Amino acid sequence: MPPFIVLALGALGAAALAKLLAHESRRVNAELDAGRAAEADSAPRETLRRDADTGEYRPHRS
Repeated sequence: MPPFIVLALGALGAAALAKLLAHESRRVNAELDAGRAAEADSAPRETLRRDADTGEYRPHRS
């Protein structure tokens, strides 16, 4: 009986840890998404465009 109890407690602990990690992962991702959205709204985005004359790529604000 004791090995069964230890195994059951281990399974409960693993499930609780998985739930905690999933919750923390969602919280961090929501925080990162909010930061990215604020950053995208505040600054113009720079991309690279090819210069037809020289063939070099140069920054271009879109």
